[in-house]
Formats: sequence, structure tokens, C-alpha cells
Amino acid sequence: MLIKSKIEKLIGYLIINRPESLNAMNNQVLDELTMKVNELISDSDVRVIIISGAGDKAFIAGADIKLMQDMNRNEALDFAKKGHRLTNLIENSNKPIIAAVNGYAFGGGSELALSCHIRIASEDAIFAQPEVKIGLLPGWGGTQRLTRIVGKGIANEIILTGMNISAERAYEIGLVNKVVKKDDLISNCNEIAEAIIRNSPNAINESIKLINMSSNIDLKSGLEIEAKRFSDLFETDETSEGLTAFVQKRPPKY
Repeated sequence: MLIKSKIEKLIGYLIINRPESLNAMNNQVLDELTMKVNELISDSDVRVIIISGAGDKAFIAGADIKLMQDMNRNEALDFAKKGHRLTNLIENSNKPIIAAVNGYAFGGGSELALSCHIRIASEDAIFAQPEVKIGLLPGWGGTQRLTRIVGKGIANEIILTGMNISAERAYEIGLVNKVVKKDDLISNCNEIAEAIIRNSPNAINESIKLINMSSNIDLKSGLEIEAKRFSDLFETDETSEGLTAFVQKRPPKY
């Protein structure tokens, strides 16, 4: 089993399970993880998803280099597009997905984390886009998402040098939301998930869409769409329940 999966208290957990290979991603892992993410997104018993890696050393130490060594141009294009399908699926999920980065997040591992809505790192986590060291460039969204998250200058430095980024530095540049002790990583992710679960699923879904849209649209157009989506929610049961619960000074029932 390359991907371990479980559901507890409305939280879906996915663990990449190749610790002997530092959870490196090959075609089989990509296919299985894509399938599992789709399953949890479609499951009504899941409101938040947490992705982590098996073992003590790695979140995902990138794509499988031995696999790539024998690829031709067409196979490499298919591999890149397969990575894009997974990272786009994660980024556009209507259910928030949290990356619990518990060690090395190199190459494709960093790119998968970048596609998650929230990133929490253990103190020993290390991020890198080292592709230029082997004559490649980030192929699963790194040149695009990293730039949007940390800015062009820092993205240039990380990608062009292939340098390692410590968890502390990742927090300083906004690459991760929080750095915690390794033993506290999943419990911290659970706390964030539980806070999200208390909120309106409709409002969360629409917020994710608008946040994702913000980097690809001008401010005026974005504000117009935001106002429209804001007003549309007033005709939903969840918004009615949320407003009523606030006035009645009770927790809403979503």
C-alpha cells in the first residue's frame, strides 16, 4: 500500500508510504495519491484533508530520479502533466488540504506542499527545488506557485541555486504557516482542521475559489466577483443558519 488513508472526526488523512525511498514519487504513487485525494474530496464524512509522509526523515523527497533517468521527452511531458493534475486537484479542492511537512520536501515534494492550502512544518523540515543541479527545472508547478507565494526575487534564489531552505527560513519567507516540534506536528494540523470544520463548508469553498482566482485577475474584477459571491451566499441555508446562530448566541450547526 503506497498511500495510507483513514478518516477520523471529519478529517481525512493521507500518508505517502515509501519510507525506504524517502517517499519519492513515481507513477504508481502519483496515480494512487490522485485517486485517494479524489475519494476524500467526494466523501461527505470528510471536511478537511491532511497529507504527510511515512517515516521520520521525509515528507516527500521529490520525484523518483531513477525513473526519470530513462525517460524520453514525451514520457517526461506525461510525467509533468500527471504531477500537474495532482497539484491542481489539491489546489482547487473545495475541502481545505493541509500539508504536514515532517522532513525533506524536495522537488516534487515541495511542489505538492505548495499546492496545499496550508503548510505546517516540523522543526527539522527542509525545503528545496534542486532540479537545476541535475539539468532540469521544477516541473510540477514550482516556477509558478513558489513565485506567487514568496515573490519573484526569493523564488529566483531558491530555484536558481537549488539551495536548501530550513523550516525557520521557510516560515520567515511565508513558505509555511507555522513551524512546530515534530511530535506536535499532526496535533497542530488537527487543531487547524478542527477550527475549519466549525465553519460553513459553502463559505470555505467559495473563499478557496476566490483566493485562488486572486493571482490571475485584476483587483477591480476580483472585487466585483467577490461581492457577487458574497451576496449569493445570503440565499443559502448555511448562511441563514450562521447569522441566526450568531444572533441567538449559539454555535451554528453546519
